[in-house]
Amino acid sequence: MAKTETPLSGLAPSRRAAGPAVADRLSHDPVEPAREPGIRPATLDDLDALVGLEQACFEGDRISRRQFRYLLTRGHARTLVAPDPAGSSLIGYVMVLFSRGTSLARLYSIAVSGGARGLGLGRRLVAAAEAAAIENACADLRLEVRRDNAASLALFRGMGYRDFGTIEDYYEDHMEALRLQKSLAPGPDPALVRAPFYAQTLDFTCGSAALMMAMRAVDPGVKLDRKLELRVWREATTIFMTSGHGGCGPYGLALAAAHRGFEVELLVRDTGVAFFDSVRSADKKRVMQLVQEDMVKELERLQVPIVHGPVNVGALEDRFHAGRVPVVLISSVRIYAERFPHWVTVTGFDERFIYVHDPLVDVEEGERAVDSINMPILRRDFERMARYGRAGLQAAVIVGPRDLKEPGTDV
Repeated sequence: MAKTETPLSGLAPSRRAAGPAVADRLSHDPVEPAREPGIRPATLDDLDALVGLEQACFEGDRISRRQFRYLLTRGHARTLVAPDPAGSSLIGYVMVLFSRGTSLARLYSIAVSGGARGLGLGRRLVAAAEAAAIENACADLRLEVRRDNAASLALFRGMGYRDFGTIEDYYEDHMEALRLQKSLAPGPDPALVRAPFYAQTLDFTCGSAALMMAMRAVDPGVKLDRKLELRVWREATTIFMTSGHGGCGPYGLALAAAHRGFEVELLVRDTGVAFFDSVRSADKKRVMQLVQEDMVKELERLQVPIVHGPVNVGALEDRFHAGRVPVVLISSVRIYAERFPHWVTVTGFDERFIYVHDPLVDVEEGERAVDSINMPILRRDFERMARYGRAGLQAAVIVGPRDLKEPGTDV
């Protein structure tokens, strides 16, 4: 179960947001209203001016004309510009990238011309980026800053951004990057979210990784390592999928948690065989049916409740607030533009969003673990994601406190 994201026309992961070329161009001075330039959305008519500003502000790692054109016309992005008073050129811009399917935004690049220093334009551009993110229903805005960029760090921290991670050897001179984030909507404090993070190590182990995070959330004694990841996968696998190794099914994950003494509840929309439509071979379908029937009998023996009905945000939230941690099946297409079944761990709720740990971290695409932690997803979007395949499979494994551990199992 892997994801592939389409790159932004070759646009590399940002090493530029508030980078070294911007460090002395972001002023903390109070805004002077009489001199404060307006900020508006960029258009293709601004292309030449944007390229000129980019060349003036950055010595390397510049956004090319082609990339600007792509981001202005087709990219999942918003570019805002500040014209000079005469309107003949640009004295600043800020670019925000939006994450497909989630409510995360990334301040990718910001630049202010040398002649506009001392006007507080950097602060206004950041505020405009935040407004654009809010308009796009985003819950968080994230960015990277050089550790030695004191001016930019002071600016962002002064505007409410907090450190939440680091990336070693991030810049061309091997300087470390600090990752900053600001919440744009009411939500859970990440310091209070109960589930730790564990990244799956194989394409097909998202289910076991998600279940491990849930088990650890209710029992700090659970050791998160690859041995447990593979053991849970073996216990929970559906045997067959469309291609490659089988993934974890809802009945198998519920059984793996129950065998370890956790209180478990399984929510499934219907009684059909999970992922039945993912294979064509009649023999494979029969094997999957036998495996699920055996798992159901074992769940019944362990007195694990199996609740048939819709798996919606309300049901998950009720159980979460009762001290349980849901592990939920989603379809990846809305997030990763590729259709495959995927498991995530629910970490919190607020009025607009549901927050999840996504065990999939695609390092080759420039992702870091922090990109998959407490991902905010609009409630209405999550309702659409929480189903898979033509049959609309809905499933969630609800993990509660541990009771008695059966002999022969480990955690």
